[in-house]
Amino acid sequence: MTVSASQPFANSAPPPHSLFATTALLLKSTFLGVSLTVLSTLSTPTWAAISPPEMDNIAYILMDYDTGVILAQKNAHQPLPPASLTKMMTSYIIEQKLLAGELKENQPILMSENAWCRGSNTQSCMYVPVNQSAPVIDMLRGIIIQSGNDASKAMAEHLAGSEEAFSKMMNAEAARLGMKDSQFKNATGMPVEGHVSSAYDLALLARAIIKEGGSYYKIYSEKEFTYNNVTQGNRNALLNTDPTVDGLKTGHTDAAGYCLVASSKRDDMRLITVIMGAKSMQIRADQSRQLLNWGFGHFETVLVAPAKQSVETVPVQFGVNDSVALVTAQPLKVLITKVQKGSISTRIDIPSELSAPITKGQQVGNIMAVVEGKTVASAPIIAAADVAEAGFFKRTWQQISRWFGGLF
Repeated sequence: MTVSASQPFANSAPPPHSLFATTALLLKSTFLGVSLTVLSTLSTPTWAAISPPEMDNIAYILMDYDTGVILAQKNAHQPLPPASLTKMMTSYIIEQKLLAGELKENQPILMSENAWCRGSNTQSCMYVPVNQSAPVIDMLRGIIIQSGNDASKAMAEHLAGSEEAFSKMMNAEAARLGMKDSQFKNATGMPVEGHVSSAYDLALLARAIIKEGGSYYKIYSEKEFTYNNVTQGNRNALLNTDPTVDGLKTGHTDAAGYCLVASSKRDDMRLITVIMGAKSMQIRADQSRQLLNWGFGHFETVLVAPAKQSVETVPVQFGVNDSVALVTAQPLKVLITKVQKGSISTRIDIPSELSAPITKGQQVGNIMAVVEGKTVASAPIIAAADVAEAGFFKRTWQQISRWFGGLF
């Protein structure tokens, strides 16, 4: 027999002993997966009444960082020349290598003649002298802040042997992140036929950089960098006008127009914007600012349940312990319009009992957020402790007890 119940969202914190002591949906089933899942884009009548901004560019997107929900978009999946937004993938790979210990911050990287800018002022450069070396951490800053083509090529050669080989690494990472509209041919974004990405894909990449970049993400908010006695400013104008903006990257070529990926965090909500094909530096900044203000003005991210929140204690058959506590595996967050805040309810699916052995962290159910009658997001419910299988005599006694219990 299945019992279904829900609980309205309340601003006050739930009791510490059990978040949903009276709201369990008791369901015998198996649950797979461990990541928060957004089950819809919340296309409710309330959302339909909110019109997104109209913008004179080729493509744009506004994404909620926590849920991945798209708030507004235009041609979001159209493959376009990404210009130096390409370097976000280059820097992302470098950051992952640093975090994995495959690169060291002070490790010297040679500036080959092939990667060297030759003193050119026709492209963005870090200006590392030819046949000299710079530390990885400086190269990373040269890529992110100065948009250095020379630094990008030098790192590509160091990591993969050639820029062409590095592009294969880039495409592998793009596939892993779900960037289906992208094909990278180089590490810089210099115009090459078939070198493309989309506003949606670049938002996915920005989300990964923010989530997985660790302490290296703060580099994207640095306003200038000096190397070889040359000081260059970050071209992301929003860093100088909006203190809530902390990244990410600009780009420009004749083919791509003016592009900008930006992220802003206000209170507990973070938004990501991508502008592609704007007509000037000022316009790309203004349009990014407009999208951010529109998003923060109409929406908010609500924490429905925090990570490790107690959910319920369920019986365990054939275990050393007779019960196990269940908790949320990660935060459950929901994106809503500001007028929907009081309409969130929760529902949980958990078994009425479990059987040993049970491993700590094992998923045994789900918690779901419901808005205006629709399940919009879910997160796993896991066991809070190991429960080993009981000895032969205890298991035998429990089996006998269950058999007799079934007679009455």
